[in-house]
This record gives sequence, structure tokens and C-alpha cells, in this order.
Amino acid sequence: MKTTDTAPTGVETPGSPGGSGPVVTKATVATPRKGSRSEGATLNVFSHGVLIIWAIMVVMPLLWAVMTSFKTDKAIFTSPWALPDKLHFENWSRAWTEAHMSDYFLNTILVVGGSLFGTLLLGSMAAYVLARFDFPGNRFIYFLFIGGMSFPIILALVPLFYVMQNMALLNTLHGLILVYIAYSLPFTVFFLTAFFRTLPSSVAEAAFVDGASHTRTFFQVMLPMAKPGLISVGIFNFLGQWNQYLLPTVLNTEPEKKVLSQGLVQLAVSQGYKGDWSGLFAGLVMAMLPVLAAYIIFQRQVVAGLTAGAVK
Repeated sequence: MKTTDTAPTGVETPGSPGGSGPVVTKATVATPRKGSRSEGATLNVFSHGVLIIWAIMVVMPLLWAVMTSFKTDKAIFTSPWALPDKLHFENWSRAWTEAHMSDYFLNTILVVGGSLFGTLLLGSMAAYVLARFDFPGNRFIYFLFIGGMSFPIILALVPLFYVMQNMALLNTLHGLILVYIAYSLPFTVFFLTAFFRTLPSSVAEAAFVDGASHTRTFFQVMLPMAKPGLISVGIFNFLGQWNQYLLPTVLNTEPEKKVLSQGLVQLAVSQGYKGDWSGLFAGLVMAMLPVLAAYIIFQRQVVAGLTAGAVK
């Protein structure tokens, strides 16, 4: 039996009809066009330039506020862009004690901590049920939560005020916690429902086979698997609740129970009349530090939570 060798395409062999001797021509190799390379390089430079400009626009005001918080009032007006001659930590101590920033911080930590825990607990439970179980009214309840995201909070302030007043929750920290939870639940349920749908069902089924109840399966199996999503939505809720101003202004008017956003506005008004601009910037930086620290610490978890649902 004979075997025939077929010459590769584009190669001329000796003795072939088109051959002219022992000359072998190489197949043509496609090379990328120079124009596409130049276009890609130009686009890359342009995108990096836009990102650098955007970073400067965001970082520069923050750095200027931190630098200004260590200056004297005279230095702020005479040399606003110069570095401070020395670090005036008395600005921070004055804002912490005389401007009652310590009380505002404590109230804010209590309100945001309680509301964040309640939002993640109730939101994850509701999202798990909506994502994993089919029952009559499932889609209706889901779209009801979605509708809550599109409802402007300013339209609910007047009825919410009277509801809180009738329930004796007005001017109370626990009443503000409940309002924050209700305000944050729609987005939390929407986010976590999509996240729970990406988790493998085989793990929960294995837990049921081993005799685990629905409660145990949720808290010991599914909830730890949803940790990236919980951290991501927790950061978003933390930012929104920490900077919330409209709700506490309407529902929390007692001076000793004000939160940080209210305290900053009061500090800006009072320090503006006193001319204590250094203390005002010190209080502003105090309010920014927890938010920046939370995002820096959980930056990787936030990105992981946002991209986890993209690939199954």
C-alpha cells in the first residue's frame, strides 16, 4: 500500500506541474495592519489621559481639604495652596469637642450600624426566597421591591413624618434605624436576588439531603457563599446611609440626637459666623475618613461582588 504525501497549500514541490525545480515558496502569512496598531495605541493613550484627568479632579479637592484642616485661619486665606507651616492638631480637637463632632459620630455609628445590619439580614433573607423558591406572587413581590427604588423619598416625607409621630418613633435613634432599613431594602433585595441566582443549587440540595433545614442551609451554606455580594451591597448602603441628610433632617430634630450630616451643616453655619474655617475643614475631613477607609479596605471585595454574577 502506497501513501501519498500532499504538499501544503502555497508550496511548490519539485516535479509538480507548476514546479520549476527545487524551489519552495513559503505560504503567505497575514500580518496585522499598521493602521490598526496606531489606532489602538491612540485610543489607549486617550483613555489613560482621561482617567488621569479624572483622578486629579477627584483627588485634588480631598488632598486640599486635608491640608487645609491643619492650617490656621490666616494661612487659609493668605496662602490657600501652600503647605501648612506646621500641623495644627488643635483644629481637630476643637472640632471634636467644641463642635460636638464626637456626639454626632456616636449617633451616626449607632444608626448606620444598626440599619446596615438589619438591611443586610432582612434583604438577604428576602432575596434568597425570591431567587430560590417559586410560589404564587413571587414576581409581584420582586417587582414591588423594584418599584420602591423608583419612588422618590421626598414624596414620602410628609406621610412618613405622621406615621413616625403616631408610632412614637419621631426624634428617636431606633426610629431612624427602621426608616433607613426600609429606605435601603429595595436596592438590597434587587442586588442580592440576582446574586443568589448565580450560586450553584447543588450545594443547597446536598445540604437538604444531609438533613439540614431551610434556616440552617441559608445561614450556614448559602449566606457564606454570598459574602462578596453582601460586602458589595453593604458598602453601597453604608455610603448612602452615612451621607443621608434629608431623612434625619425631617425625622430627627433634637440637637443631642443629630447625626453627622446634620452636625456638619450646623458646624458650617456656626463656624462661618465665628470665622473658624480651620475647625470646619477639620470636621469635614473627620466625616470623610470613615467612608474612605471602608472603601479602601473592602475595595477588592466590592469588585469581586460586582463581577461575580457575570460568569457562572
